[in-house]
Amino acid sequence: MLTFNVDLGTRSYPIHIGSGLLNQPELLRDAIPGRSAVIISNETVAPLYLETIRSHLDDLHVGEIVLPDGEAHKNLDTLNTIYTGLLERHFDRNTTLIALGGGVVGDITGFAAASYQRGVHFIQIPTTLLAQVDSSVGGKTGVNHPLGKNMIGAFHQPRAVIIDTATLNTLPDRELSAGLAEIIKYGLLGDAEFFAWLEQNIGRLRERDSAALAYAIERSCRDKATIVAEDEHERGTRALLNLGHTFGHAIETGLGYGRWLHGEAVACGMLMAARMSERLGWLDEPSVQRTEKLLLAAKLPTAPPPELSAARMRELMAVDKKVIDGTLRLVLLHGIGSAAVTADFAPAALDAVLERR
Repeated sequence: MLTFNVDLGTRSYPIHIGSGLLNQPELLRDAIPGRSAVIISNETVAPLYLETIRSHLDDLHVGEIVLPDGEAHKNLDTLNTIYTGLLERHFDRNTTLIALGGGVVGDITGFAAASYQRGVHFIQIPTTLLAQVDSSVGGKTGVNHPLGKNMIGAFHQPRAVIIDTATLNTLPDRELSAGLAEIIKYGLLGDAEFFAWLEQNIGRLRERDSAALAYAIERSCRDKATIVAEDEHERGTRALLNLGHTFGHAIETGLGYGRWLHGEAVACGMLMAARMSERLGWLDEPSVQRTEKLLLAAKLPTAPPPELSAARMRELMAVDKKVIDGTLRLVLLHGIGSAAVTADFAPAALDAVLERR
């Protein structure tokens, strides 16, 4: 097992990474300060792991809330289901919520924790690769709105992140690829050495080589933890973590949540950002080709869905969280391993990318 901290002063917390961690109850118990806990999972993950987690909490007042699975259910109605479950069973503000599942479960549980009785503790136990390397770390929580993804939420840090790499053994191939998109993102935005390692090892990751996965998860989490420690509330460098997301969120919203997985949309969005960067003269063509080749090797989409017009993409991107005073900002690339947030781009370059020219 490897453990390191997200350094946020009095709100610092550990990230534990290793195989079989769900069978190490002390990791969970050390992060629960009170006498009650509620495990929140979904219909896919709960049958696999919920009883194991519950068995570690026999001396506590424990509840379970099992949600429907999928991005389509990451909304206020599902959030209210959590509130109702907590209130009906009289869980108070000393309760710790335990998010057991992928990114949807983690995000919605975190937002419930941030807002229930004005804030309770929570723990992240991510069971998908995407959640392990991205959404479980950093304290971004929230739900979707029909007009925009993750538009309702709060920053609320967990007490601990417990990443059991053995849970990836039950992960479908498509979900694995979606997680690889977020791993590739870290290389593109600020870690050129890691990007080169990914080019050499993407086959091992696709084949679920345990050593390669453990290394990629650790490196991704360390890269993100460093950025979060510098800029917890996304007022500066943390916005770089949105590379590909402005395009990707528009795809997810425009198609209807759940049609494309988040990582699939981000992969396409990253290549769109790379192509736009090339049109601006910021990124050379070989770097764009390297990016596309790696995404294809990870079995990820690289072209936006044909049913989404350029006009519709523009409309959806105008609702992005990085729009400030009516001005769209994008995360673009100056090179592999060098990203920047900017509003200083020629509209014609964005038009060309959206129109697939």
